Amino acid sequence: MATQSTSTPARNVAQKLISTHLVDGEMTPGAEVGISIDQTLTQDATGTMVMLELEALGLDRVKTELSAQYVDHNLLQTDEKNPEDHLFLQSAAERFGLWFSKAGNGVSHPVHQSRFGKPGATMVGSDSHTCSAGAIGMLAVGVGGLEVAMAMAGEPLYVAMPEIWGIELTGELPDWVSAKDVILEMLRRHGVKGGVGRIIEYHGPGLAGLTAMDRHVIANMGAELGATTTVFPADEAVREYLAAVGREDEFQELVADPEAGYDQTDSINLSELEPLIAKPSSPGNVVTVAEAAGEDVFQVVVGSSANPGLRDFAVFAEILAGRQASEQVSVDVNPTSREVLADLIGGGWLTQLVGAGARIHQSGCMGCIGMGQAPAAGRNSLRTMPRNFPGRSGTEEDAVWLCSPETAAAAALTGKITDPRELGRTLEMAYPRPKMPKTFSQNSDMLQAPLPPEEAARVELVKGSNISSLPDFDAIADDLDLPILLRMGDNVSTDEIMPAGSRVLPFRSNIPKIAEFSFSRIDTDYPAQAKENDDGHAVIAGENYGQGSSREHAVIAPRYLGLRVAVAKSFARIHWQNLANFGILALEFTDAADYDAGTTGERLVINGLHAQLKAGNDVAATLGGRDVTLRHKLSDRQVDMVLAGGRIPAVAKG
Repeated sequence: MATQSTSTPARNVAQKLISTHLVDGEMTPGAEVGISIDQTLTQDATGTMVMLELEALGLDRVKTELSAQYVDHNLLQTDEKNPEDHLFLQSAAERFGLWFSKAGNGVSHPVHQSRFGKPGATMVGSDSHTCSAGAIGMLAVGVGGLEVAMAMAGEPLYVAMPEIWGIELTGELPDWVSAKDVILEMLRRHGVKGGVGRIIEYHGPGLAGLTAMDRHVIANMGAELGATTTVFPADEAVREYLAAVGREDEFQELVADPEAGYDQTDSINLSELEPLIAKPSSPGNVVTVAEAAGEDVFQVVVGSSANPGLRDFAVFAEILAGRQASEQVSVDVNPTSREVLADLIGGGWLTQLVGAGARIHQSGCMGCIGMGQAPAAGRNSLRTMPRNFPGRSGTEEDAVWLCSPETAAAAALTGKITDPRELGRTLEMAYPRPKMPKTFSQNSDMLQAPLPPEEAARVELVKGSNISSLPDFDAIADDLDLPILLRMGDNVSTDEIMPAGSRVLPFRSNIPKIAEFSFSRIDTDYPAQAKENDDGHAVIAGENYGQGSSREHAVIAPRYLGLRVAVAKSFARIHWQNLANFGILALEFTDAADYDAGTTGERLVINGLHAQLKAGNDVAATLGGRDVTLRHKLSDRQVDMVLAGGRIPAVAKG
């Protein structure tokens, strides 16, 4: 075994990934660093804006090693909007040199990991769950679409250097407990803000019992902790996974040095875990399943990027095998990819699911993003998905719980929230351990490879009637006197700022239309009030403002309606970056008591803004007639962006 060089410091996996891609800055927590990007991922709910941004940037062809565009969110074709956008995305992939994954091929994260993921590589994606690829030793970061567009154009990703949070895993998972319970335990301990400003790195002897797809489950929901990303080592489990998907030749070992340390630490003894569940309406609202037992259940949904592996569906199927689901429960199954669907058929698990009364849906995100599978109002729906923000399901007054496949199966059989360990006691059921095939199905037929450059240059973008150009945004004024149109509380999600679902997302390429839904879950009068205040306005929020999805529509649409300043106690990372990218000034309270002055109907006044931003981090302002000191965390580069009106105007300005 090679010894550590005395001239090179011992590094953990995250530090190795960053150091080998560092092009600007120093790896000091909090300092801005520039990281070169190898791969990009876009999906249809956010990718249309990315392609319009590439057009606005005048890009001829992507400069990354590999970029892929997936169609996995907006699959319902209730009218012409979604299929027209799919044609636009296909033409854009052909024009700019991306791989294209057709509708129905599967959810972007597991498909990308299966077909393109590579240990040691960096990736950004316009989906907050891009961090899933950390399961196989990648540095994969969810960002706003414009950040992805700039990476495609060859620009580095700029981000505040995170702390590295080492989580040591020991022991082995007990029967009826699985990987979903590991990440729910993290959320139970640390909540939805626990990972802010951090990369989570799992290590320790407990890793030996977790497959690469188990790790995918855990890495995926690191986004719910607010983490920049999650990383696992590329070890024997990753080699076995790449061999199973036919790409063992792309394996390279990437593990922490023996003496490597971490900025923060925690540990989990897997042997002590029990089944957990997140109550409505936050992934951080976690209790034991035993505590919640007895609640009636009317829907169970299995699938999504949070539990995408064959094993997750197979264990659900084997628990239900030979039995019928409770008569009051709708059992919905979303295979996460054509590959998984093929293996469910080959292993006989699909037959078990159909026999138990399950409804089989197409491969895609579906109910996770509110595209169908909406539950009855106020009736409990148990889902193996990553988020349960209010209304995200497509039902305004929903009651969505997040759980493991084992807990979902127990509820499907009993019609109540049930500790799955009870199945072993009451039904004398042995905990199923599905035998996985040595090699998984490998389906590349629905992946369209990039066209040669000379052929791509002749492709015309196919724009349906629902696709509008990216709006032009003006520079921010030096003196601001803005009405405050909203005052919000803590943990406001992007689902509340810009709802998803089948009613809204079909307008994702039409900013004037989608803007009409801005903040509609908070105040239905906001769009009309914003239009009345055509000189601009501000909003106020509490802690962790903008958590959740990376969708930049939650910034572009309010910006289109005149939002110029957002003041909060703190911001979620991706939303904060998106605000700067589109010229909205993000300011934080230096004194939390000043939040009370920012009531709706009051005014925010800032004079000499340009000089204040360039002089330092403090901004003197008047809020509700009260003198306050606010603070920004923008780098000099971002200050120039905000003053120019956003990143695209700043690039055009040169």
